[in-house]
Amino acid sequence: MLAVVALACLGPPGAPAVDAEAQEAADPARGRELFVESCVSCHGVEGRGGEFGPPIADAGAAAVDFQLRTGRMPLANPQGQAVRKPPAFGPEDIDAIVAYVSSLGGGPPIPSVDISSGDLRLGQNLFVNNCAPCHGATANGGAVGEGALAPTLHASEPIDVAEAVVSGPGQMPVFGFDDEERNSVVRYVVFLQRERQPGGADIGGVGPVPEGYVAWALGTVAVVAICLFIGRRRSGRGQGSST
Repeated sequence: MLAVVALACLGPPGAPAVDAEAQEAADPARGRELFVESCVSCHGVEGRGGEFGPPIADAGAAAVDFQLRTGRMPLANPQGQAVRKPPAFGPEDIDAIVAYVSSLGGGPPIPSVDISSGDLRLGQNLFVNNCAPCHGATANGGAVGEGALAPTLHASEPIDVAEAVVSGPGQMPVFGFDDEERNSVVRYVVFLQRERQPGGADIGGVGPVPEGYVAWALGTVAVVAICLFIGRRRSGRGQGSST
């Protein structure tokens, strides 16, 4: 009940800035040059795929923008998992590559994000049912099997979450949310990022059972240390009185 009240009382966060004009003004020819230099060795000519990378001609603008802006591509090790890191390209070059790859085929465009229009309760329900099994109830991330990890969402921008929802990067599926549902999920992720923890450290937010074990373990160590200290002091006094 308290959680529902907290969700209902949370004010709407501001909408993220998306430079749509810069995306529309991007030069596909420049993007092709950058693609040939940095992407074609894995993804093949015109994004048809190659030995080290899948075809991306129909990946869509959302997928390409997500991978480049979050630094997941280019991938240093084609056999490794793509992880978030500083982007290898500046914003103009990213827009250019996105424009070029988008010109090769279909795929989802970059979605518009308006988290102020999202419903926090709806976002919570959708997140718990669709996202929490991999990213965790508090969006801290977790293992998804086969050596892969679902990343924490606490470093994600709202547009990152929206693009991931429509493009399904890595092992993540594509979710058929409508605009309201997508904005609601994004808003709930922002809520998790901003949520205060007045009770102190939450041990990663993994729940009361493991956190209780940690508390018992620390308490046991403290009690043992106190007992040893008291025992040594009494032992020292006994030796002093015998002399």
